[in-house]
Amino acid sequence: MGSFLQIRALERRDIPFVTEWARREGFAPGLGDVAIYRHTDRQGLWVGWLGQEPVGCIAGVRYNAAYGFVGLFLVVPEHRGKGHGVALWRHALEHLADLPCVGLEAAPDRVDDYAGWGFAPASATSRWQRISDGEDVAGSTTDPGKSLALLEGEAIPERAVQWFDAQREATPRPHFLGPWLQHRSGTVLALVDGEGACHGFGRIRPCLLQRGEGWRIGPLLADSPSGAQRLLEGLLHRHRGVVLIDAPGANPAAATLLAGLDFRPLSSTLRMYRGTPPQVPLHDVYGLACLELG
Repeated sequence: MGSFLQIRALERRDIPFVTEWARREGFAPGLGDVAIYRHTDRQGLWVGWLGQEPVGCIAGVRYNAAYGFVGLFLVVPEHRGKGHGVALWRHALEHLADLPCVGLEAAPDRVDDYAGWGFAPASATSRWQRISDGEDVAGSTTDPGKSLALLEGEAIPERAVQWFDAQREATPRPHFLGPWLQHRSGTVLALVDGEGACHGFGRIRPCLLQRGEGWRIGPLLADSPSGAQRLLEGLLHRHRGVVLIDAPGANPAAATLLAGLDFRPLSSTLRMYRGTPPQVPLHDVYGLACLELG
């Protein structure tokens, strides 16, 4: 085994073991997630190697010339405390050094570490869990005053969804969102009016838990709480088992909605930014796509 860490771009053949690391760490990776991260920025995911042994990974994805995100950061337990994590961290930050804003999700015990690198807290993110029976959710909401169709799969107008998303995220993300919504695993739903405009959308996908499998919902965006509830009820339908969703604390209506549908808070992280934070309100964001890429 080599004694010096080599940091190489993540290749397709690395995806299975990186996904397994993420599962063991409790990240609950969705099936196909890491491949989509790689598609978003092929120079923005790396694996650290000691000789022929992989020992850690990190993502530092550039969405555009103004915004990037750090995630999927871990070192396997037997190689922690040896400086490999710092080397991976520095490598990711160098890749993003010219961007005016970089975001990340910090575990509670890492907040002070990231603050030392110039990251400031913005808002909490909570992971919620529900045990779903796959049946219709009691107390379903009615159409919130608009003639909105609940569309699924290929019936969804992708350009309308991309436009809706771009108005509510820190930056447009077509290279991420397109493959994310088109992936064959899981279900995508969208609320669309008679003129083809999108009023909300969401995706549920299978994920890998530390023990067994479950489901993750994300993103979940809607321009009204009742629209978000209708999407969430539709996504829960036919999906049995553990269901997870990561809700931004900057939208208090998300917690109200989730608690009303028998979700329970499971854990929390803190969204942090280095540089000027995005000036995009999150009141229409009920669930993040993933914590690894924001």
